[in-house]
Amino acid sequence: MSEAKSKMKPADRIEPRGALKPRRGQPRRQEPREEKSREKKASTVEAASEIVGEAAPPPDAVEPDLELTPEESEQARKKYLLRRFWMSGRGYWARHGDRLAWPLTLGLLILIGINVGFQYGINVWNRAIFDAIEKRDAHTVYVLSAVFVPLMLGSMSLVVAQVYLRMTMQRRWRSWLTTSVIARWLASGRYYQLNLVKGDHQNPEARLSDDLRVATESPVDFVAGVISAFLSASTFIVVLWTIGGALTLPIGGSTVTVPGFLVITAVFYAAITSTSMFIIGRDFVQLSEKKNQAEAEFRYVLTRVRENGESIALLGGEEEESSGLDKTFASVLKRWAQLTGQHMRTALVSQGSSLFAPVVPVLLCAPKFLEGSMSLGQVMQAASAFAIVQGAFGWLVDNYPRLADWNASAHRAASLMMSLDGLERAEKSDDLGRIKHGETEGDAMLSLDNLSVTLDDGTSMVKETEVVIEPGERVLVSGESGSGKSTLVRAIAGLWPWGSGSVNFHPDKRLFMLPQRPYIPSGTLRRAVAYPAAAEKWTVKRIKAALDKVGLGHLADRIKDEAPWDQTLSGGEKQRLAFARLLLHSPDIVVLDEATSALDEKSQDRLMETVIRELPDITMISVAHRAELEAFHTRKITLERRKGGAKLVSDIDLIARKRSLLKRALWGSGTRVERPRKLE
Repeated sequence: MSEAKSKMKPADRIEPRGALKPRRGQPRRQEPREEKSREKKASTVEAASEIVGEAAPPPDAVEPDLELTPEESEQARKKYLLRRFWMSGRGYWARHGDRLAWPLTLGLLILIGINVGFQYGINVWNRAIFDAIEKRDAHTVYVLSAVFVPLMLGSMSLVVAQVYLRMTMQRRWRSWLTTSVIARWLASGRYYQLNLVKGDHQNPEARLSDDLRVATESPVDFVAGVISAFLSASTFIVVLWTIGGALTLPIGGSTVTVPGFLVITAVFYAAITSTSMFIIGRDFVQLSEKKNQAEAEFRYVLTRVRENGESIALLGGEEEESSGLDKTFASVLKRWAQLTGQHMRTALVSQGSSLFAPVVPVLLCAPKFLEGSMSLGQVMQAASAFAIVQGAFGWLVDNYPRLADWNASAHRAASLMMSLDGLERAEKSDDLGRIKHGETEGDAMLSLDNLSVTLDDGTSMVKETEVVIEPGERVLVSGESGSGKSTLVRAIAGLWPWGSGSVNFHPDKRLFMLPQRPYIPSGTLRRAVAYPAAAEKWTVKRIKAALDKVGLGHLADRIKDEAPWDQTLSGGEKQRLAFARLLLHSPDIVVLDEATSALDEKSQDRLMETVIRELPDITMISVAHRAELEAFHTRKITLERRKGGAKLVSDIDLIARKRSLLKRALWGSGTRVERPRKLE
């Protein structure tokens, strides 16, 4: 990837698939309300100023060592996953990262250091107040009570400021990395291509939302916690060493002196608890990863039920869906049960440590206090310092479950990144064969030059197709099911990258796609009709006129209503709405992939007549099974499924005449003249 390209913002590099797309060199058409729409988008961008991120080029491919066993290879892959996550994540602090990354980081570190200083001040205050109480010095007690107020307020202010900087950094880092990964996921139709290739990238929506959130929140907490623990341990170990001094123990007839006995005890105590945590929590990472995957699959199944609620209800599939949901949820509960055992064992260590930590220093200091070599204030200062040191050393005990959860989330996020890496490298490599996209020569609107379409493993789907489509032609692509018609459409749209040959468009023309199942976005009906353009691009009057032309005039009064239109509209109404979009966008080339399959024949005819009347110069490519559609096309090409890939076997001109109702009832009796074209 070139330097210039790598610096482009994701929004500049993504073209929505299935949308109206200008070909190279074409000036964008200006609609009356486009300026207002642009102003609204600008205000939206300003309001979302924290949404930052850049799509970085993929790292070089890492080939597995052939000498490794499958288990060793899997371990090596998991280690690389963490490395792969940091390859992208550390870009937040790099030259082209977030401009506030370093100020937030340095500010947080400074506040952590100052807060440790306040902790030390409170520790010294603790000694002084108990010494004054022991001596019954009322004046000193009152003075120290007054001193405690600013100490408390200062410490509270520091903690609040720390929380603000920490959470702001987490939010902005998540924004930066999520935006970057989403940009790569959406670019070049990779979000679609992931469904066609193998890899550990199931449920990408969960990886982009939950896993990237955990993967960016936890490291900030961990680093802040480790630095705070290190500074606290370093400071209060000195306090323990100074206060505790040496402990003399009589053993037999002699004595043994232990220097810095409180420090040695704190280190030894922390070593026991940390080692115990490592031993009992060794399966935490694996179980957390399996639990996260099970949760993601359960959310996916629930989403599928909601999105396909009408079909399930009409078929009466509630019992079968319930069975499937129960099975998926049972997997979630099983993973949670396994994780519960781990949490119980870690809770045992953590709770035991929290109960013993305050008592141990008091017991150790009691002999010195009783013999008079240590004051009550020193005992309490030592107890406070011991608790802080123990808390610092025992940081892992308290955070090991979160560390394991982060590890699992980072693995899942990195797995998606690796799959995107593979697709991006494939786009730049000729090893698998890539369909090229270029510009036609002369006035031709579209040409397929020796186009072959394959799977990502090289299996051929469509072979050596040669087609040239002139301006104003209406071409019907036919063939039996499985002959590769829809695959050919995806290749034309740029969604299917694997193959050879080229797909070329006129450089100054625009393409619009009408799929069999139109996408209906959430929001108002006006937004659904205008999609993928902004709802404000056309006036309400013009959108109502488009709805009326496609037979949806009864919805005109609800154009500003927000409703679940994806669930409310029938399949036929969704296809009519897609034709309303076509009339509004008025493209130069349109590709219809079974775009009238949900309509009855009369409705289909009226829609096709409307398109031809309203857009007489449009170039149309239709993929369909219905023979009646021949009446609205000037040319027909036929694909035939063969061993080794489908082949273009027929290319004829159609001169269609409108058929009477009687002839329409007798399928195939319409008058037409066929002029065969010479096939290459």
